[in-house]
Amino acid sequence: MDKTNAIIAMKKLFGLLILSLTLLSCQDEDRKELMDKPQTEKVPDSIQVLEGEFVYSAEAAVMRGENFVYGVTLDSMSKVLSKKIAPLKSDDFEMIPVTIKAQIKPNIAQEGWEEMIEIIEIIEVPEGAKVLDTIKD
Repeated sequence: MDKTNAIIAMKKLFGLLILSLTLLSCQDEDRKELMDKPQTEKVPDSIQVLEGEFVYSAEAAVMRGENFVYGVTLDSMSKVLSKKIAPLKSDDFEMIPVTIKAQIKPNIAQEGWEEMIEIIEIIEVPEGAKVLDTIKD
């Protein structure tokens, strides 16, 4: 009878072990579900001050900085900036350093650059030009 009691005790112990493992594994799955929930991604402000070199032609405009290259939307502000830097250029493809405030947008045309910028404000151009222009609503 001692062996029978020992076997019964071992079965109970084994049953408790299986039950506790099952409960703990369920708890981990619940935690994983909570951990796997997507967090809301913070989107940085897409209007930024950019310092770089600007070049403009009738077909395209480009802004190149230390760690970026953007296509520039051909609109009235890019034309204003082009006119401001025109007297400073020695040839049509010379890039002139400027500081602008621009909105970064995805390029929906999918030609050229992944992202385009729309110039909101011209902050600084080299000497010989007016310093501040803004879009008036």
